[in-house]
Amino acid sequence: MDSYVPLLERTRVPQPSLQKLAVISIFDKLRSSPPHLNSESDSGRDAVTQCLRSTSAAVVDQSVREICRLVNDSKLDLHRGLLELQAALEGSGPRFVDVFVKGLGFLVRLGFQNHSSTFRFSSSLSHPFVKILSCRTEVQLELVQQVLLFMVQNKKLGMVEVCEFLRPFLNYSILRIPYSTSLSLFTRNLILSMASLCCQYPSEAMPVFKLLIGCLSYFPRKNAEDSSAVTYIAEYILDAVIVVLRHLVGTKLLVHEAQLCGVELLETILSLHICISRRSGGGDATLEIARRLFVVQQELSLSYIHEVSSVMLSLLVTLFQSELEHEQLSILKLLLLLLTWKSETDCILCPIQDVRHVLFDPLALVSRAGMLPWEHVGGKAADSLNEELLFVFPAINLLSSPSDSVKQAATDVLYILGRLSTNMFIKPKKEMMHGRSPSVSTPGCIISRMLKHMWFQAFYDDYMLNVTSEDQSSFSNSLYLYHARIRETGYEGMNKLSKTSISLLCDYSLGLVERRKSSLPISQSQDMFLTEMPSLVGAIASVLVMHQKFGSSAIDLLAVTGSMDARLGVSLLLVILFYSNILYGKGEVIDLHDMLLKLLGVLPSLVSHPAMIPLVVQTILPMLQKDAKPVLYATATRLLCKTWEINDRVFGSLQAVLRPKRFTEFASESNICLSMAVSIRDVCRRNPDRGVDLILSVSACIESQDPTIQALGFQSLAHLCEADVVDFYTAWSVVAKHVANYLENPVLAHGICLLLRWGAMDAEAYPDAAMSVLQILLEVGSFRHPGHGSIWAKARASAIESLTQYEVLHIQKSILDFKERNLELFIHENNPEVLRAMEGFLVKIMAHEHTTRRRLVKDKRVGGNKIEKLLDVFPRAIMAAGNNSITRELPGAALFCLPLTPKDMNQGMSRVLQDIHARYENTLVEIAASLQLSRNILIALISLQSWKSFMHRWMRACIASVDAKAPHAKLDRSSNIATDILRSMRRIAEDSIPRSAENIALAVGALCMVLPSSAHAAKSTASKFLLNWLFQYEHEHRQWSAAISLGVITTGLHVTDHKQKFENINALLEVAAGSKSFLVKGACGVGLGFSCEDLLTRFEVDDHSHLDKDKYLIQESELLGKIVRTLIKMICEVSQSSDDALQTISAYFPLETDDIRSNIRSKLFSKKCDGLEEDIWGVAGLVLGLGYSVSAIYRSGAHDIVLKIKALVLSWIPHVNRSVESSIISEKGEMMLSVGSCLTLPVVVAFCQKVELIDDTDLDHIFSGCRELISELLSVKSSGTLYESLLMASCIGSGSLLACILNEGAHSLKIEYVKDLLALFRRSYCSPHHPLVHLGGMLGVVNALGAGAGTLFQHSPPTSSQMAYDQKPESLYIMGPLISSAAMEPDLTSSIQEMFLVAQNSADHQLQHLAAWTISFLRHRLCFRERQYEDSNIQGETGGSKSISQGFSQDSMVMKLCLWLLHLNHLETGSIAHVNTVTTALRCLSHAPRLPLLDWGAIIRRCMRYEVQVAELLPPDSTFTKGVLRAECLQFSINHADKFEPLLAFLDELSDLPRFRTLELNLQSSMLFHLADLMEIFSGSRLEKLFDDVTNFTYALVSSDQTYNSEEKSSLRVSCWKGLCMCLDEASLNSQEYISNVEKCMEALFSTLPDLSSEAILEVDQGYVMEEWSEAVRCLGKARQDWLLVLLQVFEVEFTNEESLVLEVKKKIQAKARLVNIGSIPLSELGKLKAYMLNSRSQAIWDVLVDVAATLQYAEGSAKRQWLVDTVEISCVTSYPSTALRFLGLLSGSFSKYMPLLIAEQTVVLSDLPVTLASLLSDTSWETVAESVVLHLWTSMERIHAWITHRGREEDYSNAQSIDRSEDDTAVMHHACVSLKDFLPLEKQLMLANMILPSVCISEGKLYPDRLSW
Repeated sequence: MDSYVPLLERTRVPQPSLQKLAVISIFDKLRSSPPHLNSESDSGRDAVTQCLRSTSAAVVDQSVREICRLVNDSKLDLHRGLLELQAALEGSGPRFVDVFVKGLGFLVRLGFQNHSSTFRFSSSLSHPFVKILSCRTEVQLELVQQVLLFMVQNKKLGMVEVCEFLRPFLNYSILRIPYSTSLSLFTRNLILSMASLCCQYPSEAMPVFKLLIGCLSYFPRKNAEDSSAVTYIAEYILDAVIVVLRHLVGTKLLVHEAQLCGVELLETILSLHICISRRSGGGDATLEIARRLFVVQQELSLSYIHEVSSVMLSLLVTLFQSELEHEQLSILKLLLLLLTWKSETDCILCPIQDVRHVLFDPLALVSRAGMLPWEHVGGKAADSLNEELLFVFPAINLLSSPSDSVKQAATDVLYILGRLSTNMFIKPKKEMMHGRSPSVSTPGCIISRMLKHMWFQAFYDDYMLNVTSEDQSSFSNSLYLYHARIRETGYEGMNKLSKTSISLLCDYSLGLVERRKSSLPISQSQDMFLTEMPSLVGAIASVLVMHQKFGSSAIDLLAVTGSMDARLGVSLLLVILFYSNILYGKGEVIDLHDMLLKLLGVLPSLVSHPAMIPLVVQTILPMLQKDAKPVLYATATRLLCKTWEINDRVFGSLQAVLRPKRFTEFASESNICLSMAVSIRDVCRRNPDRGVDLILSVSACIESQDPTIQALGFQSLAHLCEADVVDFYTAWSVVAKHVANYLENPVLAHGICLLLRWGAMDAEAYPDAAMSVLQILLEVGSFRHPGHGSIWAKARASAIESLTQYEVLHIQKSILDFKERNLELFIHENNPEVLRAMEGFLVKIMAHEHTTRRRLVKDKRVGGNKIEKLLDVFPRAIMAAGNNSITRELPGAALFCLPLTPKDMNQGMSRVLQDIHARYENTLVEIAASLQLSRNILIALISLQSWKSFMHRWMRACIASVDAKAPHAKLDRSSNIATDILRSMRRIAEDSIPRSAENIALAVGALCMVLPSSAHAAKSTASKFLLNWLFQYEHEHRQWSAAISLGVITTGLHVTDHKQKFENINALLEVAAGSKSFLVKGACGVGLGFSCEDLLTRFEVDDHSHLDKDKYLIQESELLGKIVRTLIKMICEVSQSSDDALQTISAYFPLETDDIRSNIRSKLFSKKCDGLEEDIWGVAGLVLGLGYSVSAIYRSGAHDIVLKIKALVLSWIPHVNRSVESSIISEKGEMMLSVGSCLTLPVVVAFCQKVELIDDTDLDHIFSGCRELISELLSVKSSGTLYESLLMASCIGSGSLLACILNEGAHSLKIEYVKDLLALFRRSYCSPHHPLVHLGGMLGVVNALGAGAGTLFQHSPPTSSQMAYDQKPESLYIMGPLISSAAMEPDLTSSIQEMFLVAQNSADHQLQHLAAWTISFLRHRLCFRERQYEDSNIQGETGGSKSISQGFSQDSMVMKLCLWLLHLNHLETGSIAHVNTVTTALRCLSHAPRLPLLDWGAIIRRCMRYEVQVAELLPPDSTFTKGVLRAECLQFSINHADKFEPLLAFLDELSDLPRFRTLELNLQSSMLFHLADLMEIFSGSRLEKLFDDVTNFTYALVSSDQTYNSEEKSSLRVSCWKGLCMCLDEASLNSQEYISNVEKCMEALFSTLPDLSSEAILEVDQGYVMEEWSEAVRCLGKARQDWLLVLLQVFEVEFTNEESLVLEVKKKIQAKARLVNIGSIPLSELGKLKAYMLNSRSQAIWDVLVDVAATLQYAEGSAKRQWLVDTVEISCVTSYPSTALRFLGLLSGSFSKYMPLLIAEQTVVLSDLPVTLASLLSDTSWETVAESVVLHLWTSMERIHAWITHRGREEDYSNAQSIDRSEDDTAVMHHACVSLKDFLPLEKQLMLANMILPSVCISEGKLYPDRLSW
């Protein structure tokens, strides 16, 4: 310091020049001194400080200069220099302030020039200009100059960088205005100076203008003074812009940029307009600013730029919000200026003319075309949607202003807009929206976007062919409103999702109006929508009126707008007039008649407000003048009537128009009379009291000569009678004379029938009049006119419906032969509409008959036929010879008829049981020794069936002896008795001769057949015994009989006995391949065929493990393949000619590596077939086994293989094979195959009939071929084993074939052909033939009667011989069981009598044995069927002959319909019953309380095939819906299955999965829909199988692309969801097992739910996808909540990366969202996933977020607020903040008043966030969370901004490390924060204002930086 003291002393001399020299010396010394004395030393700092704080102006001035020089020479650090000058400034006197500010300004300029890119400061407060401004007020004037100097001197470095440096300072000065009054003037001067500077440097002005415009948003606007300041500044900036613009136009440089700058300025000003207008009333000044700018551009001949449209949109919102006349006028003038400017640019408009006279002259409106000079327009603007058309509605609204100036301006605007509107009608441009959406939306942008979305939706389908995926999402149903309406109304409310966006908005708005009228609660945002948004909705609707496709919907939306806000009534009236004029004027160019009527139809809705009544009426009445055009008069009449419907105050005017004399005045004008008649009818219908006032007019209508008007008069009177304001019979007495010609006109007949229905109430009081009324109705109902089909059908239907109103008893008394006439009318009717009416009438008749039926009165019983009587006495007849001889001579009959029960049953249980066992054992031994099987497999099968009867009687006798005293369960008794019997038979068999051993082996199998499947021990023991015999290759007699019995036992094993089943089958396979005996091979083949009956039926395991079920399924499938391959291979060895077909079948089942036959080949089959006649039955057994395997093959899904086997079997039978000449095959190998095929044929045909794999033509051909075969065999004089075996087999097989065809009841045969076949059977057993032939003939007869000899497993349902199957006397055909046919009874009785006599007494003992055996077989079978049918029908009676009708009168409607269906046969002569008639008959009977005992299984099967049978036989003009009859058969079966076993069996058959898969789509859907009904019908185990099948079918649907398309799959799943939903409704709380089955199906269905994402829905019809989801959610909502939560559980690991966010996870969350919406699970369950969802990539989770937001829209207010806060909090920490931001946008949009106008699309929600969030938080109910939300939003934005700023640099930014690299956005958040800046503290507002953001362009849902935005 001492070094500088002398120099410092010199500064105090009084001479200024010396002082300056002293200062220079001091700084020179500082410059040249060593470090300890330089400027950084303490002495140096003190010297500088004393110089700067000197009181001498010269010293201070020179010191500042020297410091600046030091810094400039790099002798002093810049920041040190700034610090020294800033400190001196703060401590200096006022007179030195400017000096220091100048010095600071120099240093700032110097620093910026030297380091323009790095000369920045960490905060606004560190900025040197901010420091200067903050220290004292005196600096302000000089500081402005320094700022300007800084700009001028540094502009060469780039004005963009200069503005970037100045922005923190400018923002600080603006934001500090509320805290310092002096700053307001300074800021104003600063901005004005900067704007003025731009005028001097126009080429550098753009960045400065952008800086100044951006700062306007931060100006305070809390009072009028603030608003005035903003307006003044904006105006000054505009002046500068204009100056610059003029200059640039002259230089032709940067003109477009200057225009854009002006647009940006106007957008900012208009965004502040409302606040300015509200605070200071200076809103018109801002509009004047805009006007001046556009005027200048127009004067400069600049072109209109597209960006001005954003200004127009801002003007639109401003115009709606403006309530001041001068502002409205200013906006209209500005708009007019813009439209004119645009028109001059595009050259599309003509000079403006006055159009007010058209708008306010209704007559001119609708009667004078060409009032305006409409011209064809073209040009650029005409090619696309003009957003300025949104001004139509507000401009029309201002036409009602009292100000002439406003009206004139509005009229001028409307003229131009009208021209554009017309062009939209004439030249609709089919183009979609192109270009990018604005990065940040405004309210105007939202309106414009919604308009475009609705407008271009019509062209979406055409456009979809050429758009990319990113465009597609914009045009899908992405509206907020779409998702909201689904949540609110469900899928049904969306009308299958076919509604357009306009319809959605219309329905939503109308729903809110209705809720408000009903005083139901609505949210605050909904209330704001109703109060603040109707005008905006009206603006959109008024543009869409011009849409050729959606114009009608837009008119509806206009009407709803009037309901939302009654204040818009006048505006809507003017809109209607405006567009009506346009529509009428353009009627010559395009057809807009319907649109015009639709638009005029809105007029009545406007009178909901009383003030609108005079205006609307005055608009309509001029059209009701007498000289008006008839069409106008008629239209006005209807409009007036519709107006009255809304407001009764119009009735006086309406009544005057509808006076009776008007019909006379306008008698020649049918249109006018018709409109009056319709209006009279509407009045009578809507308000009968008012209708009474028009009674004379009603009478005038009835008296009219025009039938249509007369019909309307009768309808009007009908409404009055319905309301009971007019007595029907009093009125009828007056008008009856006018109904004479009702059969001449269907319209008149219809009107009369509508009236006559109201005579039902007092019919008993007026019987005579009622009788005439009923006669008229019946006459109309039965009248058939050749012309006017559909109209007469409507009249006839109305007649039947009117008849239904009368009591049945009264109708019967009034109309003779009513029931006969009614039935005759029904069966000859085919019109669906009439049949629907008759259905209701018939159901009512049936209900009446049921309630009035006689009780406790037995009907006349029907006795049995002669055959039954013969069979009843047969046992007594053959027992005449005594018991000792019958077992030896008639062993077959003895098995059925021999009585063995002891007479004395009171000897003690043990002794009686021993006696029973002894008797049966002895009989067993005797019969086994006497019954010869003759190595004949067919006789063995018949014996097995006979032994089954014997073992059944043995078991029953033993059980009966111990039943009363045994304490243990019946199952235990059966098992113990069976074990004892089996032990005895094993003992006897071991020591028996071969003949006995064979029979006992069969008896063992028969015993197991009569045992229940749960008798594990006995069946296991029997299996082991027979397996031991099977492998005794040295004993053929044991092997072949054991093989057959093993097959029978395997079929009857319990479903859990998998091990035993597999062991038995594998043993049969092994022996079949290894045996050298043909007979053993054939028996093994039969056993394997029997085993197939139980394969692939169902799978159960003890622990119910699905894995075990799948394992057993695979094992059984492999076993089936082995069986088929084994049989095919052995058959191939016999017939080389069948190799191709057989190999085709075998190829379906691939060879397994462990196939036991792979290394074993039969040597015996390689021999010639010449010596194999003795082994015919071995070959036949193989074919028989193949035939029995078709059921298992069908269950495996190989339906085509079943058809191939059927064709193969048919090909082996002569005369049946169409491809071969009709002759007996000479080759013995083929003949052996024919023997087996004849026996197999009934089995295969019965199965194919059951599953509908054979048609009527094939059945006729097969039956005919069998007849021809037998006839030829009988005519050929030949002998030999092959011949005899073939004749025997053909007789037996043909008899069984005849029975299976007739018992099915679906196909009819000619009686003549059936008699021929029976005659052939008679020839077989009456002619001298081998005993086998005799047996075949006799068995053919009894098999035709249903005995089923040789067929162990029958697929046809049980039928009763007592059921009514009587054919019509004149019938040539037989349908139904042969034994029930009266036409065939004589022939059958004769045959049975012949066999009876032979069995009773014959010289030929063998023939007697065979006849007795045959008769016994038939008797047993028929008695068994009777017992079976009685047990299966709860309405059946016990024992004896039964009453067929069961209490039904023969003339009852139920009985008549049932008999009609029973005799339904399309082959009979006469008219063919129409499909519609049969369908209706079934539908009627479905409602019947009870039905008579008929073979309903046969009836239903016949009806199932009826449609196909008659499709080609019906008249060409006959129409019916395909598949409806079959669906009705199913419905009928479901309704009555609990009463009739055949119907239950029919349902069981259809619901079996293999059969179910072959059904038509509508039947499958129907069965799935009726799962709840099936659950009530089926028992426990069958029910479990049903649900297993449904589950498997559901999984199989996923891969069934070749069978079903996506729509069909979805339809099936929807039906299944509906069915399961009803199951949950029906299931009781105790049925846990049933519920678990339902839940298993639901789990399978849920896994197949389609993707809900927009991209996935685009691939299929979204309607089906949404319906499926809707039904799924409804069903899941009824499930147990604990199970539901487990099903929908989502784990954190599934959100770890995008790849793991699979469809299943998204489906679970979306399902949870929907379940929360319906209240099935709490919202908290969805909240648990909040953090996981928002930490996922938005592209992967977007659809889920939309669903969640839609659900939250209907949550409670507190829950909404919490979700909003949580979302913005999560955005501060998530790796994907854009996901949270988008969800924030979804929530904000959903909760705001803008919701119905928003689009839920990824980029759009971000753009809308500043608008929606600001609107939401301005709501009072959200004030509590507003500050928290904004602060967290700021934190999130700051985090992302910091990450973006630092990610390209090496330094680490730890707070943003977790942000994914795909995140790039802060711009939207910045705009949102700016709009909510008042919630932020000052320091954060400064940071917000100074934040440098990349401007963004939105593409593919991402935000990419483009350029710096200032």
